[in-house]
Amino acid sequence: MTGPGSAAPVPGTGGPAGGQGTAPNPSIVALGGGHGLYATLSAVRRLSDRVTAVVTVADDGGSSGRLRAELGVIPPGDLRMALAALAADTPGVHTWTETVQHRFGGTGALAGHSVGNLILAGLTEVLGDPVAALDRVAELLEVRGRVLPMSPIALDIEADVSGLESDPRASRIIRGQVAVATTPGKVRRVRLIPADPPACPDALDAVGAADLVVLGPGSWFSSVIPHVLVPDLLEALVTAPARKVLVLNLAAEPGETAGFSSERHLHVLAQHAPEFRVDHVVVDSASVPEGREREHLCRAAAGFGAQVVYADVAETGTHRHDPAKLAAVLAQHLPDAARPRDLAQRDGREIPTWQ
Repeated sequence: MTGPGSAAPVPGTGGPAGGQGTAPNPSIVALGGGHGLYATLSAVRRLSDRVTAVVTVADDGGSSGRLRAELGVIPPGDLRMALAALAADTPGVHTWTETVQHRFGGTGALAGHSVGNLILAGLTEVLGDPVAALDRVAELLEVRGRVLPMSPIALDIEADVSGLESDPRASRIIRGQVAVATTPGKVRRVRLIPADPPACPDALDAVGAADLVVLGPGSWFSSVIPHVLVPDLLEALVTAPARKVLVLNLAAEPGETAGFSSERHLHVLAQHAPEFRVDHVVVDSASVPEGREREHLCRAAAGFGAQVVYADVAETGTHRHDPAKLAAVLAQHLPDAARPRDLAQRDGREIPTWQ
């Protein structure tokens, strides 16, 4: 297995791209953060070795929040999870992946810290570059692809929230990803601080060279929408020739999207980035009943220039996406030349076979 530098330094330039005698190996970019991005990466790694994760960097809670406050590094937690999602599934690497994901217990100074967070923070200080630090850990884990921050600097999220005052029309500004994600009020709009943050250059290159770009699922205001609030990243998403797919959550999340319908998720995304367009919106068929709700969702998707794809993408009995099911759906929306003809087993994981 090659290291991250050769696997996807600039997706679209290395590895087979299909044709006679070769298997299509499309360039795929997945944007998000946290458990939602982990689910997407677990799916798209089944389709290609050329996967780039572009990860939010606004977390201010837990181990990540402590490290960014004490050391001034970008919050490493979501980046660590993305690395784990793309790590090789071999016995030797599995031990390293478990170690990177291990969280210290106890009550001392290390309590609550993940080993991988500490490694990334230390490598960032040693190498002076968070992207170089990510590439080094990716080599250790034999990552299939690459993991990049959406911005090379730590960001903050600020939100306008209603329902926190006696007057239901009054709005309050709250700051911080954890505060936004857990607010009992209704989030109306979010902003990044600084308001015009730089984008990671390698992330822009990856989006521009991708065959498929996937945004979502995940915490809508704190992991999905932030990507379209980075001006250069939004421009890259708008102008990229790739197929673009938006994956909706299986259910509204307590806190920031409590009570949201699938249609409402699309409306708030459009409010934050009116120029953003996608080709397909993937929706779990069981999460939206047939009838008027689907009609409203289709109209909202049409505002993005998108078609709604209804499919069974959930793990049975849960609100989690099933990687194999999601991979099968995403494979159908790759450009024809990049679509795998035979999704045979990769890393010992069962994958559906097409054609």
